[in-house]
Formats: sequence, C-alpha cells, structure tokens
Amino acid sequence: MGGALRRFRENLGYSLEDAAQILECDRSKISRIENGQRGIRGKELRELLAEYGIDGQQQAILVAMADSRGARGWYGANTDVLPSAYQDYLLFEAGASRVSVYEAQRIPALLQTPAYARALAETNPEFADDEARDKAVAVTLARQKTILGEHKPDIHLIIGEAALQQEVGGSTVMEGQLGLLAGVGGGNDTITVQILPFSSGAHPAADIGSMSILRFSQAPGLGAVHLGGVSGGICLENQADLATYARMFKQLRKSALSPAQSALLLRGQKVS
Repeated sequence: MGGALRRFRENLGYSLEDAAQILECDRSKISRIENGQRGIRGKELRELLAEYGIDGQQQAILVAMADSRGARGWYGANTDVLPSAYQDYLLFEAGASRVSVYEAQRIPALLQTPAYARALAETNPEFADDEARDKAVAVTLARQKTILGEHKPDIHLIIGEAALQQEVGGSTVMEGQLGLLAGVGGGNDTITVQILPFSSGAHPAADIGSMSILRFSQAPGLGAVHLGGVSGGICLENQADLATYARMFKQLRKSALSPAQSALLLRGQKVS
C-alpha cells in the first residue's frame, strides 16, 4: 500500500510536503506510511487517493485492502500457522483479478486435494503437531473456496513435470490429485493449466521453485510477486520486479505444453 501511494504521489510530481498538507500532518508521517512503517486510516487514504486522481473503483480496492479489521478475512483464525510474509501475499491474492503461478516440484495450493495438502503438511518442519497440520490444511481449503468459489480471478498455472512424478502421499493420493488437475485443465473458463515438461530444457525460472504474480485490473499501478520459501518467502512490489517476472512467466508459457496437451499428459496419454 505504501509503495502504491508513493508511486501515485511521484507520478504527479508531488513532494512529501505536498502530501502532508493534504492530510494536515508532518512529512515524517507520510514517509512512514509510504515505507510501510505505519498504517493509514480509511478516511486519510481516501483523501490522498482523491487528491492523486485515483478513481472510485481503484479507491474501493485499495481501501478494502488497507482495512486492518477485514484484512485477515477468511484465514484470521489460523494466522499462527501462516508466516507473516505469506499472510501479506494472501491479503493481496484475495483482491487480485489475475493470478499467475509457477510451481516446479509441487501442485499449486489452489488446486491441491485435501489428501495432497495433508501429505505436504506432514513433512513441514514448522508444524509441531497434528493440530497445526490440520489448521494448515483447513487454510488451504478455505483459500480455495474464497479464491476459486467466490472471487474467481483469471488463474494461470504452470507446473513443472517433476511435480507430477513426485509421489506426495503415495500413488493413491497422486492419482486423485492428477485426476483433479486433468479435469480442471480440460474445461474451465477461468483456470488455465500448463505443464512444463522435462523436454523443454533450460528455462528462465530454473533457479525458482515457486513464483506467483498478482495483478489488479481496477488498479493497474498495483501488483505483487511472491517467491516461495520455508519461512513464507518474500513479496516484491517494485514495478521493475513485476515487469521482470512477468516477462519470465511469458517465456514459461511458451516453453510449456499447451493446455490441451497438458490435459492429455495428466490423463496419462501420449502427447504428440
């Protein structure tokens, strides 16, 4: 949020002092807001956005995302099993209009079956007991319900072939998981599934295990890249980073099998 406000201000040529005059505060408060060191009240945010010329639809999205009372939404009861960096990503994801995901060695969380999600939770060193593992699975399922069942953004998933070969939870779990992927990839208007085969050779995401890119049609100046990691990964919001990873994802799409070919591979059929 702070980064977006800074970009809006700088695009107009406003100084920190100019923004401070709008809110009738000192420049240090604006600086702390833009650096993410403090939050901003809804009334103040609307005043800044109006002065910056941000229209009603973009305002609504930004104000909703900045509202700390609703920010933890569907996963608020289970934040103890979610690293803070990942919570930031989930907050962005809930408002995104387009979600682009690359996973090298596992099925993306948005399409994991409960059995597959549980098998992953069993191996996570961050979870001390079954209660924590159960919460982690509950979060995954609640996320799917919110994003896929309610919000329904355009989703594009690219999955490394290694994820199909890694027997998470055993053959029965994998059979169910791959069956779900094949069904979704074969006929869904909002979800695209592509498999990146071993035969594709070198590709630009060779050093990345997990990547997600979020974009917002009503707020084109806003976006985020999430790079996965054991401790929740990191979120990048710089426009240069967004452009770099967007180009990377575009190259991955060209290297991956088509959605139709991917569905055949997931069903165990020969791909020509």
